[in-house]
Amino acid sequence: MYPIIRVFKEVFKAKRMAPLHPLGSHVSHHRCWPQDIDTYMEMNNGRILTMLDLGRIGLAQRVGLLDALRKNSWGLTMAGASIRYRKRIRPFVKFRIVSKAVGWSERFFYLEHTIWIGDQCAVQALFRAAVTDTNGIVNPARVFAAVGLDQPSPEKPAWVQAWIDADNTRPWPPEDDGTSQ
Repeated sequence: MYPIIRVFKEVFKAKRMAPLHPLGSHVSHHRCWPQDIDTYMEMNNGRILTMLDLGRIGLAQRVGLLDALRKNSWGLTMAGASIRYRKRIRPFVKFRIVSKAVGWSERFFYLEHTIWIGDQCAVQALFRAAVTDTNGIVNPARVFAAVGLDQPSPEKPAWVQAWIDADNTRPWPPEDDGTSQ
């Protein structure tokens, strides 16, 4: 089940925090509750993705994106992800999520999320996101201008650009191998 109470809590907390530069880092604090764990007594990998949603919601609130989405009748969608899981998140453990935009292209913007337990990184994720309207994808430069940033994308880290380049070689739609019938 989607943690809607946590979503409201994050939006409320982020509204009370200082506004953030669109390329700034948002930090949110969380705990692994029993409903987050799987049969291996650690946070379920799907729940980790949901927790990263919470970091993204706080980031979007603080940089003014949620207001821009409402004002322009835009939607926000995830268009791809690459996740590294490196440390188990056990029940009742406190952790923090750091969320930030790392750059954009003509269609997408790229977000990095990390989960930290103390000084150890447990999870690192890169998301490709898009803002949409009734005509399709909204150019990220237009979105960033709506939140007060009128500049070209910063140079993306090499590993981010490598992921983008590799993903661009992936066929879409995938070939139908006949097993779907």
